[in-house]
Amino acid sequence: MTRDLNPATIAAHAAGAVDPQSAGVVPSIQPATTFMRDESYALIRPDNVYSRDHSDTVRMAETVLRELEQAQDTLLFPAGMAAIAAVFRTLRAGDVAVIQSGIYWGTTKWVRDFCARRDVTLHEVDASDLTALQTKCAEQKPALVFIETPSNPWLKIVDIEAAAQATHDAGGILVVDATAATPILMKPLALGADIVMHSATKAINGHSDVLAGVLSTNTPDAKIWDIIKADRHDAGAVLGPFEAWLLIRGMRTLPLRVERMTQNAETLAAFLHGHPMIDDVLYPGLPHHTGHDTASQQMTGFGSLMSVLVKGDASDALRIVGKLKLFLRATSLGGVESLVEHRHTIEPHTGIPENLIRVSVGIEDIDDLIADWTEALG
Repeated sequence: MTRDLNPATIAAHAAGAVDPQSAGVVPSIQPATTFMRDESYALIRPDNVYSRDHSDTVRMAETVLRELEQAQDTLLFPAGMAAIAAVFRTLRAGDVAVIQSGIYWGTTKWVRDFCARRDVTLHEVDASDLTALQTKCAEQKPALVFIETPSNPWLKIVDIEAAAQATHDAGGILVVDATAATPILMKPLALGADIVMHSATKAINGHSDVLAGVLSTNTPDAKIWDIIKADRHDAGAVLGPFEAWLLIRGMRTLPLRVERMTQNAETLAAFLHGHPMIDDVLYPGLPHHTGHDTASQQMTGFGSLMSVLVKGDASDALRIVGKLKLFLRATSLGGVESLVEHRHTIEPHTGIPENLIRVSVGIEDIDDLIADWTEALG
């Protein structure tokens, strides 16, 4: 076709992936780890030498993600943290990095430890406060700025375009973790980000059965991207073909799933916000949310993640979580099934309120989800 395709079409057709051998409409899995040469020892497929960096199945998954992200290059990793680590390993002793405070604790913990080991100066800032971020960038001249929007579990929203301007004015690279938004709801590269990252384990796969991470860029000739590509190859931080195939399968319904999950989340957030047992609901789709206007401008939907602050303390939050039946008590987000987590139980040292319940809304019938919360709160 001559015109650009919409995300739903790209995803449904897996960016045109089929099986050329059988003519199957579903791409096949190629699990080979090494590839043949001819009698003169020339490669039969010049692009296939060894599966650490050469996998047709992984390339197919990267193609779908690249097109959904509207990027020029995309790299898959065996986990979201592996993708983040690949970015930060480009830093050297004496560099300065700025990360957003209050983001996914696994990111913060690893980055703190890494920067201390590597002699990289690390600054943390509430990036949803644009003035604070601009000031920090202007003062510290960071080589790398890392933000997460919407953030997990605080659901803070960062103005990506303004963050990119502040970063670039300071001579740095902006990396955006857009896991909660997915490539369907937000395009950080179009807003000025240099690299966008997702934990593909979450909504991109959507079925709670694949661990994967992904980086995409529109500047594949940049030095940082060359370093990331070389490091992925040399360190072996690659995704296996079976996981890549499952990822392709999951992405074929990504736009549909995100649409349903977002609709459910918006309805549930409004219901919970008006409930007498709830203190507040942290969800950018609610008009009272401090980041609502910015989210409305840079996102096409508000996603499926929210945090609910119940009235009371940890015992009250745990009692409600224990009564929920459809919202499964488990750690993750973005799957077809709805999940809840009492974050203070998991990470009490991070300042998470005792009454906060993180909620990942799935694709179930919204009436059933509301009924589940009604019974638990009652």
